[in-house]
This record gives sequence, C-alpha cells and structure tokens, in this order.
Amino acid sequence: MTEMNKSTNRDDLFRFIDSDAISSEKIVAPRYSYWKSVFRVFFRKKINIVCLAILALIFLISFIMPIFWPYDVMENVSRASSYNLSPSAAQAYFGGFSMKWLLGTGSYGNSILYGIISGARTSLLLAIICAAINMTLGIIIGAVWGYSKRLDSILIVIYNIVANVPYILLISVLVYIIGSGFWSFIFALTVTGWLGIAYFFRTQVMIIRDREYSLASRCLGTPVNRVISKNILPFLTSVIVTLLATELPSYISMEVFLSYIGVGLSATVPSLGRMIQQAQTAFLTYPWEFWPPVIIASAITIILYILGQNLADASDPRTHM
Repeated sequence: MTEMNKSTNRDDLFRFIDSDAISSEKIVAPRYSYWKSVFRVFFRKKINIVCLAILALIFLISFIMPIFWPYDVMENVSRASSYNLSPSAAQAYFGGFSMKWLLGTGSYGNSILYGIISGARTSLLLAIICAAINMTLGIIIGAVWGYSKRLDSILIVIYNIVANVPYILLISVLVYIIGSGFWSFIFALTVTGWLGIAYFFRTQVMIIRDREYSLASRCLGTPVNRVISKNILPFLTSVIVTLLATELPSYISMEVFLSYIGVGLSATVPSLGRMIQQAQTAFLTYPWEFWPPVIIASAITIILYILGQNLADASDPRTHM
C-alpha cells in the first residue's frame, strides 16, 4: 500500500505533453515593454513625482490664466502713482485684496504676478519649439551624416566654419537683422542650433554603424533609412533623452540671458528675461520686481534639468536589470 502511494505521488510530479512541433517552439515568458520599464524606474524616485507635479502646475497656470486674465504691461502707464508699489501698497491702492497685485506692481504699474505667468508661458513655448526643431533636424541629419561617408566630407567643412563663430554673436546679429519678435527669435536660435546636435549624433552613429548586426543588415540588402531607423537610432534612445535633458533648460537660460542684455525678445512680448532686465537697476529698492521672475526662471530650469537627467538614467537599459 505504501509503495502504491509513493508511485502515485511521483506520477503527480509529471504530466504528458503533445508532440506538436509548433507548440514546442513557443517560449512562455512575461511580455516586456521597454517604455513601461523606463517609466517604472523613473517614477521609483519620489523627487521625479514632486518635480512633475510642480511643472504641471506651472504649465496649467501659465497657459490657462492668460486666456481669462490677459497681461498688459501698459494698462496703468498713465497712472504714475501706481508705479513700483509693494504688494501691500498695491492691494491698498487698488481697493482691497486681489490676486493680480499679490506681488506688487512694476515700473509701469503693471502686475508682477501676471507678468511672471505670461513670461513663463513665453519661455516654455520657446524652449519646446526650439528643442523640437533642433532635435528633429539634428537627429535626422546627424544619423545620415554619420552613416554616409560621402556626405561627411561636406558637412564637416560647414560645421567647422559655423562652429568657429560665437553662438551669442550669431544670434545677436540675426536678431538685429530680422527683428526681435517671437518667431524671429526662434529662427535665430534654430538656424544653426541643430548643427551641434547633428555633429554629436554623427559621432555616436559612427561608433555603432559598423557593428555586426548593422553589417549583416547591409549584406542582406536592407535600405539605408531602415538600417538607421531600426538598428542605430533605437540604440541611441538614452543618448537622445540625455541630450534633450540639457537642450530644454538651455533655451530658457538663453532667452533669459539675451533678454537681460537687451538682445532677446521685443518689449511687446512678455518675457522673464525682459522683466529681470527692466528691474535690474532697482533690485535693492524694489526687490519684489526683481526676485520673483529670477526665482521662477531658475525653478523651471532646475526642474527641467532634474527631470531630464533622471529620465535619461531611467532610459538606460542597464538600469532595468
């Protein structure tokens, strides 16, 4: 009886399978999603959630509030008594508490708070549009540049010429020639801004273009565009995210700096850099005009940098192991 029980228990450990050749080739494994794994690693850090929440709040306020409460820098220009009022003085002057005068008034009686909100919208739009244009052109041209030896000899000469011209000087000359409007400023930032990105990707592509899987694809007659899009660019995903992490905040810093020295956007376009430039001579006597735009510009730049760097780390496949 004991021997029969032992035999029955051993039989329970095994089961019969069919001899279907197709079924035998199937590998049972959990489905893997690269981007799902990236975001799982990314959201593991609490600082990323906090930064995303702050950035989302800044986006909502800067893009929604001006629709209902537009900013006009010259709305009180005829009322000299409203110039450079502190927050408490502005509340008393305009008849009680109001969010509009929460940070006081500027040198033209304008609302500092509404100016910061509209300026943040301008800076974020500028950074997103410039990054989209420069990154798209830089990645596409850089991938072709690094893969094509014939094109390399032409573009390397162009790059050496343009790279020796100071970037700030080039932007300043273009702004003076074509004007200081919003789209003119974007053109000045992107007309050659993609070239440095393209050169960086050219170097990265040259490193991996002659690896075994790329050579095998070429031997099988795979078109060049498919080799670049399927073999090379996916391998550079973490590099692309890393570069984007530095590009986005750099355009905001560039706009603030150029507007601060008087070369950036025109006075009709609300800008954080323009507000800082206008208040630079009065930051000791009227600190509420100078420090709030400085703090907001710095906060946006730092948050974008932190999020970008952490997303770049999360997109590295080595962090998914």
